[in-house]
Amino acid sequence: MVVALVGPTASGKSSVAHEVACRASEMGSAVGAIPEVELVSVDSMAVYRGMDIGTAKPTLEQRIEATYHLVDLADPSEEFTVTRFQRAAREALSGIAARGHGALLVGGTGLYLRSVIDDLHFPGRYPDVAERLWAELDGAGPPDTDERRAACLGLHGRLMELDPVAAGRMEPANERRVVRALEVTMGAGQPFSSFGPGLERYPPTPVHLVGLAPDPDESRDRIAERFNAMMTAGLLHEVQTLAARPQGLARTARQALGYRELLTHLEDGVPLDEAVDEAVRRTRIFARRQTAWFRRDPRIRWVEPGEDPVAVVLGMVGAEAAEPVRD
Repeated sequence: MVVALVGPTASGKSSVAHEVACRASEMGSAVGAIPEVELVSVDSMAVYRGMDIGTAKPTLEQRIEATYHLVDLADPSEEFTVTRFQRAAREALSGIAARGHGALLVGGTGLYLRSVIDDLHFPGRYPDVAERLWAELDGAGPPDTDERRAACLGLHGRLMELDPVAAGRMEPANERRVVRALEVTMGAGQPFSSFGPGLERYPPTPVHLVGLAPDPDESRDRIAERFNAMMTAGLLHEVQTLAARPQGLARTARQALGYRELLTHLEDGVPLDEAVDEAVRRTRIFARRQTAWFRRDPRIRWVEPGEDPVAVVLGMVGAEAAEPVRD
């Protein structure tokens, strides 16, 4: 039995998932109707060791109360890929099933989730090509400058010539997706879009999907409150410690929300209050994009206002466990 709990950042997914695991344990021991539930993180930045506060990882106490998977898989100096995540997720889910437990996937990284529930196939890597493309972008200027955006648009235009189908599936300003599509198209010698139908298809999946979608105004307030709480908890010191490591931070890790903006304060002298404001602003934009991404998936059962999301997820876990085994 696998259930996935999705939604934008600061929607309360983590606390709901933890409560589900704790209550499933209590109910299972009492009546034997609901299996133990193990939690599987679907967060592209929680995989990095040492990036704890800014990714809202489970605390030590929470890890004692419930079983968590797919956190702290890599050093922040490593480039972690969706393919590597997919392999780790398959291994975790296989182990959970072997123990007779239920799995609750929880997180907001849409591509990582789709890699698991839809068993996506990913083309190979061409690091030399990718390095040249990133060097072209880096040579145009730092992120979020007009020069850098123009360079990314130029790469997207190149992709449009080589693979218009792939180009039409992505935002022209999405550096990582544009570079990846060009990397494969140029490296493999065939269009990136030829490796699969893309993410527009939503095939049947045995995974039950539950979505949290907070009110937009509530979401805006939550994001600001959560980031301020992270700063109080020592996020700036965490980023400073990571940046000072001899190994440094990989490109992917440096792009994590909150870390990216605080690095501009530590490395470029951007005033701290401006860096914090920018982190909150970008997180709000990211949350809207996450919501739009998940809203396109017709398989998701959205929790309605007034409903108890813990009860909804537990209901799915219990219903799945109660189904008779068919030959």
